[in-house]
Amino acid sequence: MEPMTIREILTAVNGRILNDFTDLDLELGRVETDSRTIHEGSLFIPLSGERFDGHAYIASALEGGAAACFTQRERESYLPGKCYIKVEHTQRALRELAKYYKKKFEIPVVAVTGSVGKTTTKDMVAAVLGERYKVLKTEGNLNTDIGTCITLFRLTREHEIAVLEMGMNHPGEIEVMSAIAEPDVCLITNIGDSHIEHLGSRENILKAKCEIFSHAKPYCTAVLNGDDELLRTLADTLDGSRAGHILWVGGRPGLDYTADHLVSDGKSNLHCEVITPHMTCEVDIPALGSHMIYPTLMAAAAAERFGVSAEEFRRGVLHFAPTKMRMNILQREEDITILNDTYNANPQSMRAAVEVLSKSHGERKVAVLGDMFELGALAPALHAGIGSYLGKAGVDTLVAVGELAKNIYDAARDAMVPEVHYCATKEEALPVLAQVVKPHTTILVKASRGMAFEELVEYLKGLTKEA
Repeated sequence: MEPMTIREILTAVNGRILNDFTDLDLELGRVETDSRTIHEGSLFIPLSGERFDGHAYIASALEGGAAACFTQRERESYLPGKCYIKVEHTQRALRELAKYYKKKFEIPVVAVTGSVGKTTTKDMVAAVLGERYKVLKTEGNLNTDIGTCITLFRLTREHEIAVLEMGMNHPGEIEVMSAIAEPDVCLITNIGDSHIEHLGSRENILKAKCEIFSHAKPYCTAVLNGDDELLRTLADTLDGSRAGHILWVGGRPGLDYTADHLVSDGKSNLHCEVITPHMTCEVDIPALGSHMIYPTLMAAAAAERFGVSAEEFRRGVLHFAPTKMRMNILQREEDITILNDTYNANPQSMRAAVEVLSKSHGERKVAVLGDMFELGALAPALHAGIGSYLGKAGVDTLVAVGELAKNIYDAARDAMVPEVHYCATKEEALPVLAQVVKPHTTILVKASRGMAFEELVEYLKGLTKEA
């Protein structure tokens, strides 16, 4: 972060100093929201949630080295030499400050949203653009409005472009992020069933995802999945007032960006030919699954938008590395492969992961699947759909874990999956996993974040040796 003075911060958030602090030219070199990891000379912004109030940690943050803090209310006492800035609402002030800070840098922003594949697409776009530019990208799970602010505060004069991931659970959340980032390029990967419990329908999910355009730059570029029927409806409604140019990607003939001649080695690589309005380029994608053409094609569209050459694009795809727990391929001895896709799950991503498993090189294919959350009344049917798909995909063994996963188990059994196990808890699953781990086996592990299935991956790693 480039330092900001107290004077700048007061202007950005319309704040006022509560105590007798007078050094308005004091520079602060970091913005922080966690009092446990405070750095010297930082600005501490206390946030409030359902179970906590960050105002309770103001004193410890200042004593720990923070030079200033935001606060929504008067304090009973003030530490000497520290600056207390009164704001109406600390989280809103955080957003206002991030927007102000971002405007100090004349760099373009690529914003990525969608129901499935946001993180993979963000990582792929950043890898490709990184062959020519110094890229700032969203790290980890910082795809909320607070995370967007934290990411933007990492901007320095060295950065030339930013790639931001935008997630949501409820309407209005992406609009807030769009207002902060003001993107130049907007990517929507697809419209699925994620968070349908809160939004009610896929049509409402589409509306929420389209909030990404609400504060985009005039005549921004939209990059959309042309194989997604709901996104295709935007062809007529997303006019020039919201997007200056729409680029369509996918496998359907006639799209702007397509892929052909897909060949997978079943272990770690997918080879294909990328066809764009300006080039035809053979690429090796260091990942599995035909769905990987979508992040690759979206990266191609972003690359051409910013003048990245075909050779730079090819190298960038090759340098792509997925975020932790996003279909990480773990090669073990005795020809055992663990597919760690435990970061999150929804019906679309679960099917894509099962497809990867079905096309893997392993002689035996084992799916360790758990509950998918936030699906509301549709949850039983959507879980059952995964179980039925396991039968069509030729999976040999299912280990279903969790209350909702019982629907996967029942449907898989009806679909004649040869070996099916149901475990109510992860603890019950451990002896079952020990039983199904055998040589020449590929094991997919996937569930929603709340299931913490990375614990099962660690157990499987303990049963096997690294190759």
